[in-house]
Amino acid sequence: MTTYRSRSSGTASWNHRGDHRTGTGWQDSVLLLARVMIGAIFVQSGFGKLAGLAAFTTSMEGMGVPMASVTAPVGACVEFFGGLAIVLGAWTWLAAILVAGFTVVASFTAHRFWEAPPDQRTMQTIQFMKNVAIIGGLLALAAAGPGRFSLDGFRRRSGD
Repeated sequence: MTTYRSRSSGTASWNHRGDHRTGTGWQDSVLLLARVMIGAIFVQSGFGKLAGLAAFTTSMEGMGVPMASVTAPVGACVEFFGGLAIVLGAWTWLAAILVAGFTVVASFTAHRFWEAPPDQRTMQTIQFMKNVAIIGGLLALAAAGPGRFSLDGFRRRSGD
C-alpha cells in the first residue's frame, strides 16, 4: 500500500518503493507541467516590470509602497528570476517560497478589494483570490518538490 507522508519528514513517498525524492513518471510529468504553468505568469510579469522598471516604481509609489526605488527592482527580480527558477526546477523550494512571499505582498498592496470603489470591488476580489490560489499552488510545489524533470532532480541524481 502506498503511504503519503510529508516531504519534510524524510519519508515522503508518491510511489511504492518509499523513495521520497522522485515520484512515478506521471507525477514527475505533472510536476513539470505545474511548474511551467505557475512559473510562466511570474516570468512574463516580472520581465515586463524589469523592462519598464521606472513605470513599475512610479506605480508602487502611487500605492504608497515605502522605498519604492528599492523595493520595485527587488520585487521585479524576485518575480522574474523566481518564476524562471520554478519553470526550470532550480532551487525550487526557495524559489517557490520567495515567489509566494512576493505574491502575498503584491496581493495586499495592489488588490485591496476592501478599499476599492464599488465598481472595482468585484474585480479586485477576483484578483486577490486568484493570488491566494497561486500562493496555494506555490506552497504545494514547495512541499512536493520539483520532480525528476527539473534541474534540482538532475543535481540530485548526479549526487550534488
